[in-house]
Amino acid sequence: MADTRKESGAGIPAKGEPAQPEKKEKAKAPGRKKKKLFVVIGASLVVIAIAVVAGIFFFGNKNTTRAEAQGESEGKAEKESVGIVYPLEPFIVNIYDDDESRYLKIKVEFEIAGKEVNEELEARKAPVRDAILILLTTKTLQDIKDIRGKNLMRDEILATVNKILPPGKVTRVYFTDFVVQ
Repeated sequence: MADTRKESGAGIPAKGEPAQPEKKEKAKAPGRKKKKLFVVIGASLVVIAIAVVAGIFFFGNKNTTRAEAQGESEGKAEKESVGIVYPLEPFIVNIYDDDESRYLKIKVEFEIAGKEVNEELEARKAPVRDAILILLTTKTLQDIKDIRGKNLMRDEILATVNKILPPGKVTRVYFTDFVVQ
């Protein structure tokens, strides 16, 4: 009977022969290995994709292009180049718009060349304010309504102040408040 079972391959295996189910597991093993390999590769790709996206999200904003870095360095240099700022009290003057009278409220600040200029401005504050007041009262709404007019007025104020103080002591004029009513 043992011989019949060996020939048919069914039933209980003879002594020393491996069991039939082990042959089935060996047959299934290459398919399972391929599935596991696909799962591992797929999971690895997903992890890499997540890492790349996270890296771009967290570190992408800090990386700048050469043009952006140059623009930032120019902006920093411009901010660093601002010297000492000397504020004046606000000016309120009448300006004219055709037949109508309007008010101009303007706050002016000067960028000065050094601390010693601060003392000179304090000593000559009245003549500086007077000259600026006279200049502002000559303006009309049409003169100051656009950016070109405002920049022209800024240049005129700088020239007026540099007539009172030695030239080059006041380097820039800033408007920190500008209201027409």
